[in-house]
Amino acid sequence: MNKYLAFSLWLLALGCLPADAQRVLSLDSCRAMALRSNKQLSVSQVKQEVAKNLKKSARTKYLPHVNVVGGYMYTSREISLLSDDQKSALNNLGTNAAADITTKVSPYASILPAALQTKLGADLKAAAGVADLFGQHVVDLFRSDTRNTLFGAVVVTQPVFMGGAIVAMNKMADINEQLTANSTDAKRQLTLYNIDQTYWQVVSLRHKQKLAQSYLEVVKKLDSDVQKMIKEGVATRSEGLSVSVKVNEAEMALLKVNDGLTLSKMLLCQLCGLPVDEQLTLADEESETLVTDVDVQPADMQTATSNRPELKMLQNMVDLSRQTTNLLKAGNLPQVLLTGGYAGSNPNLYNGFERKFGGVWNVGVLVRIPVWNWGDVAYKVRASKGATTMAALELDDVREKIELQVNQSAFHVSEAAKKLEMANANIQRAEENLRTANLGFQEGVISTTTVMEAQTAWLQAQSQKIDAEIDVKLSQVNMQKALGTLQ
Repeated sequence: MNKYLAFSLWLLALGCLPADAQRVLSLDSCRAMALRSNKQLSVSQVKQEVAKNLKKSARTKYLPHVNVVGGYMYTSREISLLSDDQKSALNNLGTNAAADITTKVSPYASILPAALQTKLGADLKAAAGVADLFGQHVVDLFRSDTRNTLFGAVVVTQPVFMGGAIVAMNKMADINEQLTANSTDAKRQLTLYNIDQTYWQVVSLRHKQKLAQSYLEVVKKLDSDVQKMIKEGVATRSEGLSVSVKVNEAEMALLKVNDGLTLSKMLLCQLCGLPVDEQLTLADEESETLVTDVDVQPADMQTATSNRPELKMLQNMVDLSRQTTNLLKAGNLPQVLLTGGYAGSNPNLYNGFERKFGGVWNVGVLVRIPVWNWGDVAYKVRASKGATTMAALELDDVREKIELQVNQSAFHVSEAAKKLEMANANIQRAEENLRTANLGFQEGVISTTTVMEAQTAWLQAQSQKIDAEIDVKLSQVNMQKALGTLQ
């Protein structure tokens, strides 16, 4: 029975919940949603990943690199180790030798018998043919057959000294990573600054909406009382019209506040990544007092210098420019690399051009020494130094502006605290004035004009209090932004 009763109460509670219940958001929850939904922050995070990979790539320049190359080449003629005259001499080795012998022995041929001459001629001819064949064989052995060539190599290179270029590249990669991190921090602080500004604007308009509603009720009550007094003949029609005008003004003011509140909530939803028509309520909308104490921070420029991402980014740009100068200077310095590997080809160059792959291991040192480039590197170094000077001057200029901003923000916080104190004191006087005016009006000793003046003064005092409280909040946010401590 108790279970059924509990279940029935639970269903009743669900039925009592409004169908269009609004989401309640605090400042921290708005900040968290804005950071998650901000597209520029997502882009910055991707840039950080890119910078990390570039940093890893720069580190590989210290290590040996291995490359494999290969190819095929067809040529219209092969490489010849023998000249055309040498080939001709070898191909006719026997014929030329026989002719030379015949020329030398011809003076003595007449003293030899005819049969012997015939035999010697036949033997000499046979020997010449054998020698020609041998010469042709030698020519064939010296053929390279390199019209179709396959080649390949494995090459290992290890930088030894590159004029400081690799060191400069790695330092630039480190600085670039810091630059992207500082850029992300700057966008994060800007996102928080915008969400805080919009949040407190919505809270301000919500409080002014409630104030406008209260004021409308007050002037409507006065209008009702005056209308009754007109019927009784103790008030004039002119007084009734004056009060009616105040009612119309109060309704118009409420309409403007409602419109402003709707538009501000749309902006807040957009910053938080919510649909612009999302119905939401802020945690500070119903707070009677938005500021309990005012923390007046001193104008600490040291804190701003240490935390402002804008200054860090400009310092990164100065450092990058200096490393660029070092990188350019490396163009005028010697460069030393160790090389090694294995190279091979088909036909085999190291074994008589046989049609098989063959190769050789190799190791060596490569030295590059710049001698003359018409001052090209020197001009680039001067230009880079000029860019460094400009970046340093811009850094000093921004530092001075931030110092002014910090001091102005500290002044605004102090002034906002004073205004809030004066607004709170003015509230008490305005409430007492309104109470006295209402009491005098009820007693018939104070006119409606005096009552309306008291109501207007009360409205202004309440509005000034809201503005002063919001001004304190915004001045504190501005101070945190100026110091770079907005987290």
